[in-house]
Amino acid sequence: MYRRRETRREQLAAEITNHLRRYAVDAQDIGHAFASLHGLNATDLQALIAVMDAELLGDPITPGRLGEQLNLSSGSVTALIDRLERAGHVRRDRDTADRRKVLLHYADRGAALAMQFFRPLGSRTDNVMAEFSEDELEVVHRFMTAMSASVRQHRDDMRAGRPEPTPSD
Repeated sequence: MYRRRETRREQLAAEITNHLRRYAVDAQDIGHAFASLHGLNATDLQALIAVMDAELLGDPITPGRLGEQLNLSSGSVTALIDRLERAGHVRRDRDTADRRKVLLHYADRGAALAMQFFRPLGSRTDNVMAEFSEDELEVVHRFMTAMSASVRQHRDDMRAGRPEPTPSD
């Protein structure tokens, strides 16, 4: 991991890895600041992100899927959703196609709080992306999609107790 990088490609890979690590830590710090400001804990924040991500994909998350994603028991998920609902961050709605199914949505109050808090970061992000061409953003998008999938797979492997892959070098 901390071996000497001989080629420019190895140097770039190391620098990108360091930037990704720093980005993850900084983004986590920002998320924790939002959580702290609104009386949320780390799991609450993860749940809100999961609800938001599902809605952005047009596929609202169910409590069961939320539990799977966060690796929580059904009782813990119920307590989590109850807490977030009382605080005005999420709401439960019945699925119109199957009334037995409950879908979680970001509540208007919670969305407004998040928009107010994260708007300056969104502006900064927009400014950075404006410096890149559409072709460059396509490459970054492809890279980030692959990296995100790799990290999620590693997380899932760890949760399942699967052994780590053998290094190729």
